[in-house]
Amino acid sequence: MLKPHDKGHDQTIVKRGGGKHAHDEHGGAWKVAFADFCLALSCLFLVLWLMASRNTESLQQILTEADGAKTDQGKGVMPEQVGGPRGSLIERFPMPRTGNSDAPGAQLASGEASPVVTPAKVTYDSPQDLQALSKALTQMSAEFGLTSNLENVVTPYGLRVMLHDTDHQGMFVRGSAVPTDKFRALLRKMGPLFARMENQMLIVGHTDSLQYADTSYSAFSNWTLSSNRAMSARAQLLAGSMNPESVLQVVGMADRAPLDAKRADAGVNRRIELLILTTGQAKTIAAMFGVPNNKAALTEEIDTALPDNSVLQKLRERLLPHADKQVHPR
Repeated sequence: MLKPHDKGHDQTIVKRGGGKHAHDEHGGAWKVAFADFCLALSCLFLVLWLMASRNTESLQQILTEADGAKTDQGKGVMPEQVGGPRGSLIERFPMPRTGNSDAPGAQLASGEASPVVTPAKVTYDSPQDLQALSKALTQMSAEFGLTSNLENVVTPYGLRVMLHDTDHQGMFVRGSAVPTDKFRALLRKMGPLFARMENQMLIVGHTDSLQYADTSYSAFSNWTLSSNRAMSARAQLLAGSMNPESVLQVVGMADRAPLDAKRADAGVNRRIELLILTTGQAKTIAAMFGVPNNKAALTEEIDTALPDNSVLQKLRERLLPHADKQVHPR
């Protein structure tokens, strides 16, 4: 048995750590989390880059026509979005037609084009014709639940169609020229009906009497709003296949012709009017702003239009008896 003082005793030394550190429990987990964060950040930048590239392509497609020419600024109110749904990166392409088609100019199985059938034009001049047109427009408004928003009046000048706001349904988004879904659908439904008529129309925009805060002469006003809404209505009618030649004038009247003058914010005052003119009235309005046919020179640079001689003669015959009575009283 060895004793404590024996020299041959072997000693074993065990060295222990000086305590735990804060990062020992997590190990390398923070490195994995940091890598995941960097990967997610890279994916985000990639998605943003793809969206920016897609928006640039859409803008180019809007500004460039099929023949490569730039579109005119006056062709429409606002360009419609091109491509897929909003936010989608998937582009949509028109699908080729297959099978038989009844569209004008469609290709037959034999390779020959089908004959284009042009619908017969209709002229609405008599009160009976205008009344029939009024009935057709009323039926269309009923299909979209806008019966209370439409009023038709047969006048000596033609059919006056008033599409106005109510307390429950507006024609445009408040304060803007963006039509509501129902009003847009109704105008496009009217397009084919107006495409078959020979008559021309006036498109007139009206607002209520509420004023904008900025009343300076160059600020946005009811004049601007009524004009923009009239142009927006024209754009929707043209989108519904109406002939552009059917529009004689597009006018904005602001709040100068209210239907309810007692209430400044009356919904009936916010309206779009379509005045379907008779043939004679359309010619009269066109002549008012056209080039005078009968004119004589006052000076070398100034011309004045002369009235019709037959009209002058009738006016003289009406005035002469009154003139004799004043000169030779009994």
